[in-house]
This record gives sequence, C-alpha cells and structure tokens, in this order.
Amino acid sequence: MNPVSLLAAVAAVGLAVSGCGSHPDGDAAADAEAVAHRAQQVAAAWERSSAADAWRAGYYPMGDVIQLPRGGLRSKADEQAYRDHSFVLQGKLPATWPRNGQVAWADGKSLTRPLAGVEDSYKSLSGGRVGGTPHLTVIGAKLGTMTLATSRGPATVPAWLFTLDGYTSPLKRAAVTPSKLPSPPIGRARDVPVEQLNGLVGVAGDGRSVTVVALHGVCDDGPAVEVLETPRSVVLSSSIKQGKSGGNCTKQAKLQQVTVELDRPVGDRVLLDAKSGQPIPYKPPYGPSPSWS
Repeated sequence: MNPVSLLAAVAAVGLAVSGCGSHPDGDAAADAEAVAHRAQQVAAAWERSSAADAWRAGYYPMGDVIQLPRGGLRSKADEQAYRDHSFVLQGKLPATWPRNGQVAWADGKSLTRPLAGVEDSYKSLSGGRVGGTPHLTVIGAKLGTMTLATSRGPATVPAWLFTLDGYTSPLKRAAVTPSKLPSPPIGRARDVPVEQLNGLVGVAGDGRSVTVVALHGVCDDGPAVEVLETPRSVVLSSSIKQGKSGGNCTKQAKLQQVTVELDRPVGDRVLLDAKSGQPIPYKPPYGPSPSWS
C-alpha cells in the first residue's frame, strides 16, 4: 500500500506540544537515552504477551476501509463532495443482511466477525448529514467483498457496495467490524521526552518503510522518528528537534508526515507507539478511521 498522498505534508493545528520549547544542550544525550530506553521497554512488554497474541489473532484494518469506484472520482466537484461527506440517498438500501461475515487471509486462515448494517455504513460516508452542493448520489447498495490491508496482511472482507449515480463501479465500504483492541501490556510514558504519533498514513508496497504523522511545534526544527525493530514488533518513537532560534515559543503546533525506513518488511509485526505503548492506528485523510474499540 503506497502512502496516502491526499494528506498534506504539513498541516497547522491549534494544539499544544509538550516539547515546544528548548531543552538545555546538556540534556540532549540524556533525552535520547531515555527515548531509546522507553522503546526497549515497550518492545519487551509486548514480546510474547497476551496482548500480542490477541493482536495476531484479530482483525485490525491497516488501510482505508473505503475504496472509491474504479479509476477514482470523475471530477473535482465529486472529489470535494467526498471530502465534505456530502451524499444524497435516492435509492433503497437492503432491509436485511447476515449477522456475521468471514475475514479471509491469503494463508487460508479466516475469522468470523459481526457485520455493520448498511445504514450505519452509509452514515459513515455521509457523516450523518443530508447532502449539500456538490454531492454524490447513492442509488442503491448490496453486500459484496473487498480486499484491504490488515495487521495480518491483505484480507478479503465483506463490504457494502454503494452504487453512485453516473459510475459503473461501486464505492466500497468494509462491513465487517474490527476486533476489540487488546489492553496494552505497558502504561503510557511519563517524564520521557517522546510525543505520541497522530496515526499511520501508509506502509510501502514492499513493507520496508512506513509513513506516520508526527506532531511538532512552530519554534523547533521538526519531528524525529526513531525505530526499534524486533522479531515481533516495530516501535516508533517520535521526538522534537529543538530549534536554535531564541525568543518566545507559541503553543501552535503542526502535523507532519515522516517516512521511516526499516531493515526488513513489517510483515505481521505490530507497529507500536512508544508514547502510548499501543498499536498505531491507520488514519485516512478522509472518511472514517478503522474503529478499534
């Protein structure tokens, strides 16, 4: 899966950054050591833990649960409507559907998971709002399948196929609900100069790099994301490169994409955030993020 290109490389947000402001120069080495130690703690906690076993047995989307019609949207207006969650329903939606569906992986393994209803899936596209200008018109839907990236590799899953007026192929929305996220075997980091990542943007097709969104301030030199690889996990630690300019630092913050190279493909290793001690969720630029509940 290629990194998502729709998300701007740098987007300003009105947040506070705990690392906004300079550390004394003499603390830089100590900070780096503390961040590295935290990553080792997270990796060790997850190693052969019940949380890791649950993660590897579950269904966790690591790619977009929505797939646009073949060839993409046909106009700028339709692209804008999709970004704005502007949909109008003019057809009938199915009244019944199976309670459960099968998630199937290429290695022959499968998992039974509950299916989301078609109305809930439609609301995830429209955001619960009613139309607008411009808008996309849904004239029907049926249950089918789609293939998407998961924590265990590509999987074929049940999906609601929404027919859009003027399109010959459907817009697909994964219908199967993700597994419950296991409780992390380690608590959130305290008194460690590490920032929580804002989400996973994508994994390279060969699995040898991942792109994440990191937070930093307006007075620093940007985010730095370090990686610790083990046979069962990839721990990413985001910190802030301190700026050399003087003066007061505002609390404005920015989100920036950072691509991290790996020594070997991610595979089925769990991608972990050093700050939270939890798996890093995939967050698409538009549409719903996989709901790990």
